[in-house]
Amino acid sequence: MQPIIHIKSISEINKFVKGVTKHPLVAVIDFSKVDEMIEEDVRVSCDFYSIMFKNYCANNLRYGRQSYDFQDGSLICIGPRQVLTMDSEIDNKEDMMGWGLFFHPDLVRGTSLGAKMKEYTFFSYESSEALHLSDKEKTTLFDCIQKIQNELEENIDNYSQSLIVSNIEVLLNYCTRYYGRQFITRKISNRDIVSQVESILQDYFNSDTIREQGLPTVSYLAEKINLSPNYLSDLLKKETGMNAKDQIHYFLVEEAKNILLGSDKSISEIAYQLGFEYPQYFSKLFKQKTGNTPQEYRNLN
Repeated sequence: MQPIIHIKSISEINKFVKGVTKHPLVAVIDFSKVDEMIEEDVRVSCDFYSIMFKNYCANNLRYGRQSYDFQDGSLICIGPRQVLTMDSEIDNKEDMMGWGLFFHPDLVRGTSLGAKMKEYTFFSYESSEALHLSDKEKTTLFDCIQKIQNELEENIDNYSQSLIVSNIEVLLNYCTRYYGRQFITRKISNRDIVSQVESILQDYFNSDTIREQGLPTVSYLAEKINLSPNYLSDLLKKETGMNAKDQIHYFLVEEAKNILLGSDKSISEIAYQLGFEYPQYFSKLFKQKTGNTPQEYRNLN
């Protein structure tokens, strides 16, 4: 396996694509003008954010569990320190199009956008969970990219950073909107995922697994469904109003209610049965979700 090439700064992109950036913290690449081929199976990670839209490029990407070739015109967002593997793929030059936006966290640090970056959970989705864009959506995002590019071509002044950051924030907010649309337009397949999650949790709480391994985690659910944790959590939130962690807590509380009213077990025994190492954590969570302590719930019912 090839070693990982780690790119620390925006200027180091020039090692792969010559002369694409003048600004030290942000770059826009027109993929239709990129001729360089990256060696096959090279693994790359970066210290900055990457947003890429491609109908075709000289390299496919493997990110997470599978390869993704962008042939249908999709957008992928990648956060710092995530690893991409480049696969060689040659196609007709006239089919090559797309763009990439790369910006370092230092560009937005201390700004309103910097405080919001954790809200853009799609930066840790799998490539198979890429955003599939309509023609109108492609145009809207490209308009944002052009405004950023125009600013990069101007002489840097006191307004440059705020204007670039503002346009990046607009682009990210459009991505959030379009992912919301994608969740809606895939409702049928999403419902299947919700059903799978419910089935997995039901089986987990009805088996000895919970006593042996403790509460299921969001990562456990995501692995079972073959999705990234953030994508699964966002999908569940759209479909049910509860994210993945809320779903786990819901099943936990419902199981706790059944045991409280269907047995004479002590609160500590129930807590240990449900995978808690410390009974007080169970009581705290139960009260947070129901408004009553386990003992109060038992007495009231």
